[in-house]
Amino acid sequence: MAVVVCSVELHIPAAGSLKTKRQAVRSIVGRIRARCGASVAETGHQETWQRAALEVAIVGSSRAVLVRQVELVRRIIDDCGEAEVAAFSVEYL
Repeated sequence: MAVVVCSVELHIPAAGSLKTKRQAVRSIVGRIRARCGASVAETGHQETWQRAALEVAIVGSSRAVLVRQVELVRRIIDDCGEAEVAAFSVEYL
């Protein structure tokens, strides 16, 4: 068994309110959960309009499986036009 945790800092330039920001974050979180089966939580900057911090955790049978899942998570976030990745770090446990 292998575990990976991804920490993601997002910049959401179009967010002019917390409501707009939360809609964008909800959309990204939903896509990651649906396509990767990952656990995702917003862990920081809840009261900041244009910033968000997400933690993504995935459990898999091997590190190779997790590497592909992390690549998919990164692609999902990069492909959404709502947010820009400010930081993306990965920790294998």
